Amino acid sequence: MELNLFQVDAFAERVFEGNPAAVVPLQQWLADDLLLKIAEENNLSETAFIVPQGERFQLRWFTPAAEVDLCGHATLAAAHVVFEHLGYAQQQVSFESRSGELIVHRTEQGLMMDFPATLPESVAVPEAISQVLDVEPQAVLLGFDHIVVLADEHQVLDLAPDLSVLQRLDSRGVVFTAAGRDYDCVSRCFFPKLNVPEDPVTGSAHCQLAPYWAQRLNKNHILARQASRRGGTLQCVVVGDRVQIHGTAVDYLKGTIKL
Repeated sequence: MELNLFQVDAFAERVFEGNPAAVVPLQQWLADDLLLKIAEENNLSETAFIVPQGERFQLRWFTPAAEVDLCGHATLAAAHVVFEHLGYAQQQVSFESRSGELIVHRTEQGLMMDFPATLPESVAVPEAISQVLDVEPQAVLLGFDHIVVLADEHQVLDLAPDLSVLQRLDSRGVVFTAAGRDYDCVSRCFFPKLNVPEDPVTGSAHCQLAPYWAQRLNKNHILARQASRRGGTLQCVVVGDRVQIHGTAVDYLKGTIKL
């Protein structure tokens, strides 16, 4: 069996920026353990698998360790492959996923994802978060990740958290964020439980960050910067219970998986 494999840099304007994701188009689903082995072999934070379903596609995401419920950058990468490599002529594509319907629009500026919003709620500071910080957080929130709000963007940039401690938390991961000087917010995202120490650019995290900062800043258009080593910029628009996330993607490689 041979499968096409695309590696795409998402939330990037050129290669070696943004967040790399693998995309594997399938005609039908393979066994879950085989999907996980492919993701582990790819050794990227996410591998997206897509299967056509009429005018739509089914979409699943795997880290090297597990299947996840939502991944923004791999959805952007999957849409890029659908539009650029699979001959899909429509201006929007709909994906069926474990997080419901996800729609990606093709625009003159790139791609726009329409995702469900999650407004994180305030929680007590977990001991694991206290242990990795030498400053007092402004707030600790919980959505599907723990969100740690710091007072200054430099506190976010200077972080070097002990990932073995963060791994004790029962959420997917930890997102540290602060108001930015040149952006509405900056963030860094750590997912040690998923074998992703620091994710370069995380679309799904902004389904939580954008509603939080929109409410705090009293504006629905949020310019966000994920301040990893590779880095990426996201334009987020909160519309009711949805978040529109704008970004671009570029090809890095096309290959063949031989099974």
